[in-house]
Amino acid sequence: MKMISWNVNGVRAALKKGALDFFAGSKADVICLQETKAHPGDVQHVEWPAGYEAIWNSATKKGYSGTAVFTKVKPRDVTFGLGVAAHDDEGRVINVEFADYFLVNVYQPNSQRGLTRLGYRTQEWDPAFRKHLKKLEKKKPVVFCGDLNVAHTEIDLTNPKTNRRNAGFTDEERANFTTLLGQGYVDTFREFEPGPGHYSWWSQMMNCRARNIGWRVDYFVASAALRPRLKRAWILPEIMGSDHCPVGLELK
Repeated sequence: MKMISWNVNGVRAALKKGALDFFAGSKADVICLQETKAHPGDVQHVEWPAGYEAIWNSATKKGYSGTAVFTKVKPRDVTFGLGVAAHDDEGRVINVEFADYFLVNVYQPNSQRGLTRLGYRTQEWDPAFRKHLKKLEKKKPVVFCGDLNVAHTEIDLTNPKTNRRNAGFTDEERANFTTLLGQGYVDTFREFEPGPGHYSWWSQMMNCRARNIGWRVDYFVASAALRPRLKRAWILPEIMGSDHCPVGLELK
């Protein structure tokens, strides 16, 4: 099973920048998108690559947040959100059940400039998301992917010292991700690549992408029970069309 995850920072904008060519050429079984900023009706004219079933979870607020999954493998079931009304009006989660695991596509909240949403992110969302994963795991293992809006360790961004209290690299966000991994999950990319310099998001200022001054905030994370099935995990920084690039995972 080959899976791709990509924060497209607006699916309509990404489509204008060649995203369809990437989708078709990826030969992925499942493509997960975050920050779609669209409802299905906004892109009903688009000829998506053949063979995919489209699943959308759009935010109540127009032009904001949102997720989508395109899958060639027929799901056994699909649900949306965390099952908590306070968290589920921004279209951030799609849960897809396959034969032997769940795939959760998630666009985690950003703590925002000035950390105005840090309390919500770390004290409300993160615990609810962990609880949600554990509930799914009672049935079968879980793979979750998406823009998690956190760089976990110092090697996951270019300038850790100067970003210590910025959104995505606060002690609280990082500690929560450590807690999550400690509950039996694997950061799949780090199973294959332990070194620095690998990023999935770059500021659009100061030519950061060309200089590879970036952050790794997009992940595939899997239940530890799936570790023997990990075939490869990768990042595709050469794929343009968004300020994020796609990341991938292949299971045996």
